[in-house]
Amino acid sequence: MSKYMTKQRKILLQFLSEHADESLFAEQIALALKEEGISVSAIYRNLADLEKEGKVRRTSKDGSRKVFFQYIGGEECRACIHLSCKKCGKTYHMDMSEADILIHHVAKQEKFAVDRSQTVLYGICGDCQDHERRND
Repeated sequence: MSKYMTKQRKILLQFLSEHADESLFAEQIALALKEEGISVSAIYRNLADLEKEGKVRRTSKDGSRKVFFQYIGGEECRACIHLSCKKCGKTYHMDMSEADILIHHVAKQEKFAVDRSQTVLYGICGDCQDHERRND
């Protein structure tokens, strides 16, 4: 059940939807919304509520104690498999046709129904791989 839409919540949801392919920690969000007058405690409180409602996913990166949040409230996001880079933290949607092939294969070969809305594949994105190659 969704909570009452306060001005702070509306601003936070707008910000998160504009950054849907990013995993952000609460302090980053608070800094970005500082001019809007939203407190860090209000950010945390709303993020917790949004997580309970299934509009925000909470994750953490390898080797980090920070908790990151990503908006998944849009319909296009719920139907997607997400790819999350363990280096930079960027999260993006897997190509739908490729995801369909993967889902079909897992269903047929493994007799397993994948919940797209809860599926995140972790690895290293192309940009980070390129960066590593340049530094070798």
